[in-house]
Amino acid sequence: MKNNKVEEPLIEYITQPQETLHAVVSLLGGLGVLNFKRPISSDFDLLELTRAGLPKKALVHLIKSVAFTFQELAAIMHISERTLQRFDENTLIDAAYSEKAIELARLYVRGEQVFGSLERFKLWMKTPSYVFKNQTPASFLDTSLGFDLISKELGRIEHGLFA
Repeated sequence: MKNNKVEEPLIEYITQPQETLHAVVSLLGGLGVLNFKRPISSDFDLLELTRAGLPKKALVHLIKSVAFTFQELAAIMHISERTLQRFDENTLIDAAYSEKAIELARLYVRGEQVFGSLERFKLWMKTPSYVFKNQTPASFLDTSLGFDLISKELGRIEHGLFA
């Protein structure tokens, strides 16, 4: 520490494996759809993308990828379906809504990793479960706590700890 400044080594912190980041970007339609000028190589790039806002066409791609409807995505994002549909496909969506979309993409990538296929994870998300008080996991996506409950359950499944 010199001159009351903390010096850190000049390295890039790896926050997620590259395959995970690429899978998230893919669910959102790829770099071309996202209009991001360089490869996404860390969570910091996802953060920058979130703050800039996602184009509506990225949300449309996500909806198709995870088999949701506009109504379901609108409920998760806490925006009216009509407002969401009214956006032009290149309109950048507010950071708060973009964050929810990226969080959803990250959850589905994680679920695909745990279940071995996106199709099996999508089926699990839409199937009522005792763990979720006989509701579907997807019904919990309207809150951050719901995302957390699903993530924790994925961890238990991944490690063979069923409730």
